[in-house]
Amino acid sequence: MRYALILGVLIAATTAQAQWEIQTAPTTADLRGIDNVGKGIAWASGSDGAVLRTTDDGAHWQLCPTPPDAEQLDFRGIQAFDEKTAIVMSTGKGALSRLYKTTDGCKSWTLLLTNPYPEGSWAGIVADNLGGGAIVIGDQVGDRFSIYASRNSGLKNWFLFEHPESAPTVKIPQPHSKDEVPFAASNSIIYGDAWNGLDFVTGGRDGSYLYATKGHSWPLDYNFTTFVVVPIPLAKGPAAGAFSITTSTGCNPNKAGECAYVIVGGDYMKPDESKGTAAYAITWGPPNRFKSSITPPHGFRSAVAYDAASKTWITVGPNGTDISTDDGRNWRALHPNPALHEPTDADRDWNALSLPYVVGPHGRIGKLRPTAMK
Repeated sequence: MRYALILGVLIAATTAQAQWEIQTAPTTADLRGIDNVGKGIAWASGSDGAVLRTTDDGAHWQLCPTPPDAEQLDFRGIQAFDEKTAIVMSTGKGALSRLYKTTDGCKSWTLLLTNPYPEGSWAGIVADNLGGGAIVIGDQVGDRFSIYASRNSGLKNWFLFEHPESAPTVKIPQPHSKDEVPFAASNSIIYGDAWNGLDFVTGGRDGSYLYATKGHSWPLDYNFTTFVVVPIPLAKGPAAGAFSITTSTGCNPNKAGECAYVIVGGDYMKPDESKGTAAYAITWGPPNRFKSSITPPHGFRSAVAYDAASKTWITVGPNGTDISTDDGRNWRALHPNPALHEPTDADRDWNALSLPYVVGPHGRIGKLRPTAMK
């Protein structure tokens, strides 16, 4: 609730101010994964096999022992469940894409899965809040995206469920072209909690698309047979497209009632280009049409999050931070607050969000200030 109040103050301000408190991290790794568990517990991950953990609401960050043979891995995704349990996903070609799990507060790690294909890379992981099921999505393998799933509580058994021989009732649509990719930017191209269905977004030269399980049923129960595929009006190019998706918290797409879907991205090779950086849809059930934001974020954005209590969306990227209070239709920039002695770059150089935390390159961690409303 206190972070909702913080955002409420930001919204009301004539000149929006970022209110990011820069925290001290015991690493210079580029951080791209962040997962706030709650009750003062959060985990982060990044390059050079880095995994970090806080158990005191961000006052101190612990650099975990590196998982076995992972010193050169880039951990772009992390899913945490409590102060002792977390899964990290690395991104890289072939066997550089791996999953590790800890159940003892990162004292030790277990290798869960290694990408068996020499080509292609993993882009995102989503797991339920009890750690009993998970899905990993990656680049195209053959003529389909590579999607791995596990349904047992230990996450020891995995299968590639998009191929007919693995899951004959699940019909994963073919990519629109060989250049279509899911981007591994902030572990937020995939949305859900593993029990409510699989939504993921892509990009590339030929455009961006949302792939959503029809009915939003858990794929491993085979309660669906098809995906809804929806084009997204975002920037096009080899480094452009959709990089992050989220929905308004608490909406149930299986019941009558409005759900807001917001997707951000752009061209990461053109971080200051604002055109094609955000799209939104207001819908009952999975969206069938996205619209471009009227006033887009002021640059490429790699992550977006939603605060339900204040009904505020926040998005971050290399050149700044933006918020929306009208479900993604219009965005406005946040700026550092001189009165709080924030660095002049406190609003920028961010990769990923899990409110109230934000992470970025060179061990950069920020947190929305609990004193922002005072």
